[in-house]
Amino acid sequence: MAPMFQEDGTSSLQFFSMMSLPSSLGSPYPWLRELKSEERGLYLIHLLLTCANHVANGSLENANVAFEQISQLATPNGDTMQRIAAYFTEALAERILKSWPGLYKALQFTRAPLVSDGILVKKLFWDLFPFLKLAFVITNQAVIEAMEGEKMIHIIDLHAAEPAQWIALLQALSTRPEGPPHLRITGVHHRKEVLEPVAHRLTEEAEKLDIPFQFNPVVSRLDNLDVEKLRVKTGEALAITSVLQLHTLLASKEEPLGKRSPAASTNTNGVVLLNKDDRTSRRSPSNDSASSSPLSSKALSKVDNFLNALWALSPKLMVVTEQDSNHNGSALMERLLEALYFYAALFDCLESTLARTSMERMKVEKMLFGEEIKNIIACEGEDRIERHEKLEKWIQRLDMAGFSSVPLSHIAMLQARRLLQGYGCDGYRIKDDNGCIVICWQDRPLFSISAWKFRWFK
Repeated sequence: MAPMFQEDGTSSLQFFSMMSLPSSLGSPYPWLRELKSEERGLYLIHLLLTCANHVANGSLENANVAFEQISQLATPNGDTMQRIAAYFTEALAERILKSWPGLYKALQFTRAPLVSDGILVKKLFWDLFPFLKLAFVITNQAVIEAMEGEKMIHIIDLHAAEPAQWIALLQALSTRPEGPPHLRITGVHHRKEVLEPVAHRLTEEAEKLDIPFQFNPVVSRLDNLDVEKLRVKTGEALAITSVLQLHTLLASKEEPLGKRSPAASTNTNGVVLLNKDDRTSRRSPSNDSASSSPLSSKALSKVDNFLNALWALSPKLMVVTEQDSNHNGSALMERLLEALYFYAALFDCLESTLARTSMERMKVEKMLFGEEIKNIIACEGEDRIERHEKLEKWIQRLDMAGFSSVPLSHIAMLQARRLLQGYGCDGYRIKDDNGCIVICWQDRPLFSISAWKFRWFK
């Protein structure tokens, strides 16, 4: 898909921005129906930005006029921009409804998602896109390289919903010249019914390959995870994997609007910087830790405290996969623009591979991307969990938490490229970013994968 608007903020919408929105619409205007696809896409973007400005300023009458005009052009069954506009419009409308909590809650009574729907849509994301497969291949290669020669390996999977990754790792470890290690996987997930089939499938595969194996299920959300339940033992080589999870910890109940503690300041990149005293006064959450983390837990957000707890486990490797986009800004318009770029690319992936009438496509757009868009646009404070950030933010945050970067290998890059070659779609790209790997659609970064290890501080 050709870019509908320019990322430098210059106006490719100049023509449409000169148009005034009518005070009332009545029947659809013929000229709206006659717009060509690219013109319609540009005008939809203009209308969305206009509508979002009105919503942000509380000008509901003007927002309603924009909603009506968008409704003449947007549809969840159309081209990329028509579909995108439909979901962003729904998100903006939901943001308005949240101003009336009673009305909003009344409309949610029969909309509670089923657990089975959540499992289904995650499976569709796995099936329709290469992103998770790439993350798993790259992560496994990093684990194999870091754990070379280790006899006892413990892997903590912070979102153990898909057994395919660890089945592939078991198969790779079974061919080690020195013989397979003893492998223990601790799987964290907030639903027991997700962990049980994963445990069964991995145990079955390990028995078939004659690999000593244990699976330790931990039913918990990340925001209230008890680190003691991870059961890290002395003598184990520890690896931690996190796939699209850490960003959910960026909001906090105590600081819903992203306010920082008085002990902290913020640099130009939005990363927390602590006063000198706080950097040296932290006590490790681990009773037997020989050193202290570089950051003071009392002054940090939920994600930083969580990273401190992982640091205290002294992992030999930690691999982090995250969305590579900035959806954590405090201003609505900033988030909306960034989300437009990001989700337009994801929708365009589907446009290039599936028919517009595909039920699988409609489900993943509505039940996964549509819900994420609503969370980014309509929610604030602790309710806004889709707080995606760029790779450079994660690099700074992980470095400050006491981790050192581990460059992903050339072999990992080759394996990822081989997987993409067999995927049958030319739009996907992967690139090296200072030892990290970024997965793109055309030239648009979408997901980043970075590897880290425990770093001692005196």
